[in-house]
Amino acid sequence: MDAIEEMNTICAISTPYGSGGIAVVRVSGTSAIEIVDRLFRGRKSLMDAQAYTVHYGEIVKESGVANPDSLDILDQVLVSVFRAPHSFTGEDVVEVACHGSMYIQQTLLRWLVDAGCQLAKAGEFTQRAFLNGKMDLTEAEAVADLIAAQTKAEKDLALSQLRGGISHELAALRERLLTFTSLIELELDFADHEELEFADRRQLFDLAQEIDSTIGSLVGSFKTGNAIKQGIPVAIIGAPNVGKSTLLNALLGEERAIVSDIQGTTRDTVEDTLVLGGMLFRFIDTAGMRQTDDTIESLGIERSRQAAQKAAVIIHLQDATHPVDTLSQIDDIHGKTIVNVYNKVDLMPTFTVPENSIGISAKSGEVDIIKERLVAFAAEQYSTRNAVTISNTRHYEALVRAQEAIHRVQEGLEMQISGEFLSMDLQDCLAALGEITGQITSQEVLNTIFSKFCIGK
Repeated sequence: MDAIEEMNTICAISTPYGSGGIAVVRVSGTSAIEIVDRLFRGRKSLMDAQAYTVHYGEIVKESGVANPDSLDILDQVLVSVFRAPHSFTGEDVVEVACHGSMYIQQTLLRWLVDAGCQLAKAGEFTQRAFLNGKMDLTEAEAVADLIAAQTKAEKDLALSQLRGGISHELAALRERLLTFTSLIELELDFADHEELEFADRRQLFDLAQEIDSTIGSLVGSFKTGNAIKQGIPVAIIGAPNVGKSTLLNALLGEERAIVSDIQGTTRDTVEDTLVLGGMLFRFIDTAGMRQTDDTIESLGIERSRQAAQKAAVIIHLQDATHPVDTLSQIDDIHGKTIVNVYNKVDLMPTFTVPENSIGISAKSGEVDIIKERLVAFAAEQYSTRNAVTISNTRHYEALVRAQEAIHRVQEGLEMQISGEFLSMDLQDCLAALGEITGQITSQEVLNTIFSKFCIGK
């Protein structure tokens, strides 16, 4: 019995929870069309409907009396029919578009269960698509990322992965590795004939270097992918009362941080996000950097240093009326982009803004030039155009293991070790790559991945 036949027919609401104009209830399984047809009254039976067709009618429940007037009419609906294997899940799928009343949605689900459906678990539709070979695991995970996308950059990245960007890259690597692994395994079968060498060691070494380079590029892309999903961290640092909280509020366009003339008001980091140029930025307002005997304020200042060290961008804010350089108080700013900003320039008409710095009045809210600088930075540092980008921690960890295995292959070839040990390292590399796409994955991993999906997807 194949995977499709073994699965029960499931149903769930696929649109967000709550009332709305329209709600969609999805049904998938071998009995999906038959079950929905029992509740549907239209011009024709859904059992006779062709795939990829939409049908107008009513959802009704029979009262058991042979009288059309005795039918309990729930709603007028549009029903879309998809037939296996050419559907999202690879099974027969029916989608019922009804009015978005909570009563209608819940009653329809109840009637479907009474007719033979089971309520779907979180992510079960996408899990079935994976199990039925409609997509690999990276593409399935991209579905969740696409649903959760908050910015254009997140959407583009998820869509690239849904289209198989990562899958195609890894499939090419695995295919070539499999060829050499098979040849080495063949050598082991003829171990009594030491003179036989089916796998050219020079070609294998060149391939290992090429694979190492490709995997290294994918591992390196995780920094970009993670920033796109989590937001580019931007720390605002400076001495007390230079206007850090005022600047954060001006950037966000709302009163997010408390503003006061009293030094030490900000004693902990304050975070919020903003989308600029299709990218998510995570702004961190920090405590003012200064020498203090106040224990609580000292803890806040230490957190400021930590936030600056973790940030990709540091907005170094100084008061134009009394500039104080606080960058020297950050232990390591190597590799970070520093945006030097002088605030309160409106109070100093004669102040000359240093080259490559920005002069503003945060109180007036005129901070567009800072936003433009951040957008330019993101476009330069986090572009994913024409490049496969890793954004999933699971993928990243598996790639690191694959790279470690291919490094052992390279070292083994240089040391001229036996094919038996080379084969073990090649198998480790293949297994790590296979985990990413789901070719080698435990049920526990699958359950963890799909449990994070919303119900109905």
